[in-house]
Amino acid sequence: MSRIFLALGALNAFLCVALGAMGAHGLKSILTPDMLANFQIGVQYHFYHAIGLILVGLALDRFPQARALKFSGILMMAGILLFSGTLYVISLTGWKGLGMTAPLGGMSYMSAWLLFAYAVWRNKRG
Repeated sequence: MSRIFLALGALNAFLCVALGAMGAHGLKSILTPDMLANFQIGVQYHFYHAIGLILVGLALDRFPQARALKFSGILMMAGILLFSGTLYVISLTGWKGLGMTAPLGGMSYMSAWLLFAYAVWRNKRG
C-alpha cells in the first residue's frame, strides 16, 4: 500500500509543477488577478498534500498495519480533488456554484493530518 501512496504523491507533485507553470505562464494573461490567485492557492495546497501523500507512503513502510495512515492518505487524495480541483475548475470556468465543495476538501485535508498524527503516535516503534 505504501507504493500506491508514494506513486500518487509523485504523480501529484508532477501535476503541481505542470499546473503551476501553466498558471504562471499560460493563464497569467487570460485569468483575472482574483481567479489567478485562486488557481495558485489550489496549486499550493495541492503541492503540500502531494508531499503529504509521500509522507504517508514512507510512514506506511514503518507502520504497515496502521489503518489510520491508509485512511489519512485517502483523505489527502480526496482533499486534492475536492479543494484544489474545485479551485482549478472555478478559476478556469468561472463556475462559482462548485465552491460549496471546497470546504469539504479543506475538512478532508485537516482530517488527514489529524489521522496521520494519531497513527504515528499510536503505533510507536522502539
